[in-house]
Amino acid sequence: MQVTTTAIPGLLLLHPPRTADERGFFAETFRRSWMEERGLPADWVQDNHSLSRQRGTVRGLHFQVPPRAQAKLVRVVAGSIFDVAVDLRRSSPTYGEHAAFELTGADGLQLLLPAGLAHGFCTLEDDTEVIYKVTDYYSAEHDRGLRWDDPALAIAWPIPAEEAILSARDCRHPALAELPDYFPEEA
Repeated sequence: MQVTTTAIPGLLLLHPPRTADERGFFAETFRRSWMEERGLPADWVQDNHSLSRQRGTVRGLHFQVPPRAQAKLVRVVAGSIFDVAVDLRRSSPTYGEHAAFELTGADGLQLLLPAGLAHGFCTLEDDTEVIYKVTDYYSAEHDRGLRWDDPALAIAWPIPAEEAILSARDCRHPALAELPDYFPEEA
């Protein structure tokens, strides 16, 4: 597995190898030994799967706070997304910064987010499916969000705000400046 670092500490792009022939391809999308050899999270406890019917669906920006903070391993199995991670760790040199990537079912890239980052995405195609692993179980009590279109973040979303399809919950998240210090120490 090839690993590519990003500008945000701990945020990695993973490139699992694929074997292709005339029938299609085969890929191991996760192997505990790969993660352990690289010192990456390997104790995933829950898999999540989302289907977004329409292009322009925005999910996020979501995170869980300690003691139930989650690392995430995100991949697209059908369609494509504009995937965003925002660093919420106050002690990080990239606090408040974001990184964005295009992930597709065709390329098989995966995004590994350490705990302390908010995560969200915008679908670039209809019927896009995203699967992601997390290192702690979902906890409504610890579930939080960050305003997806916070001007301070300056995220260049691939759709105009008025065309974004969001849940009512995702429309109510606070801006970065309004968030408490949930992650005072880097995870």
